[in-house]
Amino acid sequence: IDTLPGIYSSLLDDYSEAEVLPDSFPSAPAEPLPEFLLEPEDAFIVKNRPVQMRCRASPATQIYFKCNGEWVNQNDHITRESLDQITGLVVREVDISVSRTQVEELFGLEDYWCQCVAWSSAGTTKSNRAYVRIACQTFEQEPLGREVRLEQEVLLQCRPPEGMPAAEVDWLKNEDVIDPSQDSNFLITIDHDLIIKQARLSDTANYTCVARNVVAKRRSSTATLIVYVSGGWSSWTEWSECNAQCGRGWQRRTRSCTNPAPLNGGAFCEGPPFQRVTCTTLCPVDGGWTEWAKWSACGTECTHWRSRECQAPPPRNGGKHCSGSMMESKNCTEGLCTRSMGVAVYAGLVVALLLCVILALCVGGLAYRRRRRHLHGDITDSSSALTTAFHPGNYKPPRQDNPHPLHPSAPPDLTATAGAFRGPLFSLQQAVNDSPHKIPMTTSPLLDPLPSLKIKVYNSSTLSSLELPADMGSGDGEILSLKSVGTVGREREYHSHTLSREPGLSTSATMGNLGGRLTIPNTGVSLLVPPGTIPQGKFYEMYLIINKWDKTTLPSEGSQTVLSPVVSCGPSGMLLNRPVVLTLPHCAQLDTPTPDWTLTLKTQTHQGAWEEVLTVGEETLSSPCYLQLEEECCHVLMEQLGTYGLVGQSCPPQPACKRLQLALFAPRAPCLSLDYSLRIYCIHDTPHALKEVLDLERSLGGVLLEDPKPLLFKDSYHNLRLSIHDIPHTHWRSKLLAKYQEIPFYHIWSGSQRPLHCTFSLERGSLAVSQLTCKICVRQVEGEGQIFQLHTDIQETLPPHSPLPSGGTCLPSSQVGPYAFRLPDSIRQKICASLDAPSARGCDWRLLARSLGFDRYLNYFATKPSPTGVLLDLWEACHQGDADLVSLATALEEMGKSEVLVVMTTDGDC
Repeated sequence: IDTLPGIYSSLLDDYSEAEVLPDSFPSAPAEPLPEFLLEPEDAFIVKNRPVQMRCRASPATQIYFKCNGEWVNQNDHITRESLDQITGLVVREVDISVSRTQVEELFGLEDYWCQCVAWSSAGTTKSNRAYVRIACQTFEQEPLGREVRLEQEVLLQCRPPEGMPAAEVDWLKNEDVIDPSQDSNFLITIDHDLIIKQARLSDTANYTCVARNVVAKRRSSTATLIVYVSGGWSSWTEWSECNAQCGRGWQRRTRSCTNPAPLNGGAFCEGPPFQRVTCTTLCPVDGGWTEWAKWSACGTECTHWRSRECQAPPPRNGGKHCSGSMMESKNCTEGLCTRSMGVAVYAGLVVALLLCVILALCVGGLAYRRRRRHLHGDITDSSSALTTAFHPGNYKPPRQDNPHPLHPSAPPDLTATAGAFRGPLFSLQQAVNDSPHKIPMTTSPLLDPLPSLKIKVYNSSTLSSLELPADMGSGDGEILSLKSVGTVGREREYHSHTLSREPGLSTSATMGNLGGRLTIPNTGVSLLVPPGTIPQGKFYEMYLIINKWDKTTLPSEGSQTVLSPVVSCGPSGMLLNRPVVLTLPHCAQLDTPTPDWTLTLKTQTHQGAWEEVLTVGEETLSSPCYLQLEEECCHVLMEQLGTYGLVGQSCPPQPACKRLQLALFAPRAPCLSLDYSLRIYCIHDTPHALKEVLDLERSLGGVLLEDPKPLLFKDSYHNLRLSIHDIPHTHWRSKLLAKYQEIPFYHIWSGSQRPLHCTFSLERGSLAVSQLTCKICVRQVEGEGQIFQLHTDIQETLPPHSPLPSGGTCLPSSQVGPYAFRLPDSIRQKICASLDAPSARGCDWRLLARSLGFDRYLNYFATKPSPTGVLLDLWEACHQGDADLVSLATALEEMGKSEVLVVMTTDGDC
């Protein structure tokens, strides 16, 4: 611009020399808009080092930076100016510095950004935005060292620094990378937490959480985990011998703290390592000889004997035996005895012995001949029986008259069909005409089972009993056989496990990969099968059954009480890809500020025994279920179908309360006699229990007089007392001899007596009396109660009354496919995609669980491939009756998930 006057002067001089002036003078060339030769680029702040933002433009009179909508101070700019040698235009370059503090102070969802604005006489030009992010910062939560006992579940938490790109997290154990696929005892959740399912001694180590991305790598502080073992006593040794050899002393036994020995700071065994008791040892007593007895008579050997015993005293308690001989002999004839007398005696003895031998031979010969005569008529040819594994069996009854003797001249054929029989054989045979006629067991047509034979088969195939008909007297002489005992036993055992599906207590439907919902109307029992639960291409006949109280074993034991119906869902043993949701109504009172209940979910094995699945509040990583508890029902997330029931017991020191219903019934038909009865039932406050009583009374001809009244029944061991009052005695009288009736506490608390009721029998003075007015009081002794005000005309037909919804308003028993779910699949997938990924700010599925009230045990959801999907399944089950999307949309709005709300508004019905 400064050179323009010189140019004009030279032009004027040229024209003046030519003495010719132009019509117009040329104007100065127009300056173009600034063009950026270098624009600012995205940058990452590493540690605390600031980043430099630079831009270059030509032509430009001024360049300034604008960050997050605000101008950067002019003093923070470093400006350099040069001249383009080709175009001759001015090139301006500007730098600024962005610190970590500036980025961290930014509040909002958008990242920190900056852009350049360049000016020229022709206008302004803006560069692209460049974003500044912190590549890696400090850990939001680092693992903490701790000491845990052996086999305890351990949770080490790690929240990596927030940065772009997102950090990848590894766990180190003593500087070695942990690979859960190689060691199943480790589990890394979607939130980067490390869970040790059961702590082992080998898990004592230093654990470090490492976060890395393309820019940097950060390590958390090292957490030292010590797995300790508390000591346990070994078994007691045997008592030692008494330390006193004679008299009072001591015995001692010991044990050692080695079962197991304490390790890594574990507690030492409590109690003494030895025990000592007093003992008394009897002193030894040496034996002593008694006085010599008198001499015996002189014997054949010309000697006589005398003896003594070691009994004065006898040796006791280990004392020494007497020393010396017990007998003493000497010559008794003083040499006058002759030896011939002894030879005569010996000869007499030999003769006597020979006579005895001859007599014995004679007696034996007679016995042998007699035996041969008796055995001649009993011999049968049993060779064929032996070849076919049969043993002949004979029965020889007392002799009696028989008009139809069996002739032994026709021997039976044992080779016809005996070889084909392999079952157990039982034989009965009647008396025959003559005892020598003995009939061997045969395989005649009499071996076929008799039609009148009764067989009792128990569960064990080895136990069986026979009941023979009474008309099998003493004249048929038949042989019975029992075959296939094991087969009958197996059929009985199979049918004993068959579930009965009664109308109103069961429902079923064929389901596939799209899932569905089973609901038993008016019972509060349902089963939600989410989409994808059943593998693709497979279909199952899903069923849901409420077991009747008189046909099942109840899960309660001891002081426990049944709180829900016993429900079977199946088929059991099927493979599920994700949890299903079983909804059970319960009657536990839960609105107290402190927990009064210890609630346990139980399942029934194939053998009929009940096993604990989980206790609410004591879940671990190995718990197979998750139980979401509400005031009137519970929802069970489970991956194994079967038979389930909820039980509970009081949690000291406060006694728990059960919600009961009191239902008053009277005859529906007009009363035509003088007697009239009222029945009042005490049942659980669940829809299923009320439906059961209504069906029972309908079959008995009874009708509900008014809506059931609630009653809180306390675990106080006090009975339930029922009494009737204000009866008009001029026209009515009560047949109850006592002032009141009582239902025992245990019958109500255990839940094993269904249904419980009391009957009040009344009698009117004449058939002309039609009006009945009275009060019925029901209360627990030293507890709460209710009063029924009754006023009815017994001569009229009472209209039916039911508090249950009619068939047109209740949910259908089965829904299959997408129509069973309130949340469309497209919305479900987008919510899962938005919330499954962990967020350092906590705006992920964990916040959704807290918003929906499903955060009692988050580790259960953290182990699932899609925690958000399982949460949405549970939300569907909890809102099956009123499942509008408003509650879910409200939770997402509080989380700031506006993009999901747009999808719900577009695709859903929100």
